[in-house]
Amino acid sequence: MITIENVSVSHSGATILKNVSLTIPKHGVTALIGPNGAGKSTLLSLIARLQPLQSGKITIDGHRLGGTNDRELAKIIAILRQDSVVTSRLRVRELVSFGRFPHSRGRLTDMDRDIVAKSLTRFALSDLADRFIDTLSGGQRQRALVAMTFAQETDYILLDEPLNNLDMYFARELMLHLRALADEENKSIIIVLHDINQAAAHADRIIAMKNGGVVADGPPREIIKPSALGEIYGFDMRVEEIDGTPVVLHFK
Repeated sequence: MITIENVSVSHSGATILKNVSLTIPKHGVTALIGPNGAGKSTLLSLIARLQPLQSGKITIDGHRLGGTNDRELAKIIAILRQDSVVTSRLRVRELVSFGRFPHSRGRLTDMDRDIVAKSLTRFALSDLADRFIDTLSGGQRQRALVAMTFAQETDYILLDEPLNNLDMYFARELMLHLRALADEENKSIIIVLHDINQAAAHADRIIAMKNGGVVADGPPREIIKPSALGEIYGFDMRVEEIDGTPVVLHFK
């Protein structure tokens, strides 16, 4: 379980997060949604220790951030940032192998190689394993980065807008993979999404943020409503239900 207590962040006098308190239970898919500048990526970065806490407290399965060795936390939680950059002369297999660093410290064992192979297979990258990163499309590169994060074999996987650069087919495939990881391997997926229909279809819980705070929190059927969406995004949207899933018609 991830517990966030009274977390606030400001930069150059601007408030990014203000007194955010949340409990994110273990297992399942939690989607963070909201307009640009809402604080979603900042919150994810704080949970992943990519920036220091200014105030408040975060604990992950009882491990308090700031009081637990980073190497140990790297075996519990992994993150893929939206601005992840990789060198062009890496092959896909080498990139995915980096996910094993917290465990092997760069000296891969047979078990590490098996996990890398499993990750390549799960994300449909086996045929691309020996390709250089700079020869891949944006979507293929994004899948390789997600596979690297998965190879870290943590209980918690944090993904910041992973659908960037993915076409509809691979966006759908990635969300189905993440749903399967939660259901079949008891992973805890926390994902920042701008596609609220993907959140409605695949998340167990949606946390909506705006102006540095949490404005809605609950299962998709409670959040994906015209009244709630209007408060979050600032304009009216039509919501229909298809096969039991709410679908947002936000294009006009």
